[in-house]
Amino acid sequence: MKKSLTKTQYFSARRVATLAVLTAMGLIMFMVESLFPPLFLPGAKMGLSNIFSLLTVIVLGPAEAIILVVIRTTLGSIFTGNVSTLMYSLTAGLVSVIVSVILVEFVYPKVSIVAISVVAAVMHNLTQNVVFCLVSNTPEMFGYMPWLALLGVVAGIIVGFAVWFILRAVPTKVFVGVADFSNKPVQTALQTEQDNASATSDEQSATDGTQQNNPKE
Repeated sequence: MKKSLTKTQYFSARRVATLAVLTAMGLIMFMVESLFPPLFLPGAKMGLSNIFSLLTVIVLGPAEAIILVVIRTTLGSIFTGNVSTLMYSLTAGLVSVIVSVILVEFVYPKVSIVAISVVAAVMHNLTQNVVFCLVSNTPEMFGYMPWLALLGVVAGIIVGFAVWFILRAVPTKVFVGVADFSNKPVQTALQTEQDNASATSDEQSATDGTQQNNPKE
């Protein structure tokens, strides 16, 4: 599994295509979510498109994740007709990705992917609110910070579990040729989640075998 990518492979068509697919999926999720009204607070969303941002951080790396966020937020703002919000969403998206990269690099797997997602989501919401308050000169909006942080926790849990499930459900061989296994975060994340999935499967198989050997009378 510890397979490093050469310079040619790093810029291979397969990696570019994978990034394009993840970006397109994130953009679609961004646009679909924009069709629904805000959750409780002005501009508040669950941020489900961040599933693909965090997944890109883990599978492809920080540079690709930044590219994904820039393209997704720019095109998303244009397609939804909300170009004026680009400053808030892009800044918050970049901060969220940087926080995710730092946590994956230095604390994972001591903390779970779900925990990383929660911290990134909270930072995303708070950054977006701070930028809005500074640009619009509306300091009263700072009063929404606790509620936005709480919403970030909920959103982060949902996004984190989605990424956790994908990493456990998708076979490792799918990532070969795309992920750079010489990159420590990539190697650690994929190997940890795949090993956990295998252990869970083995435990389930052992349990099923025990039940078959000891049928109820």
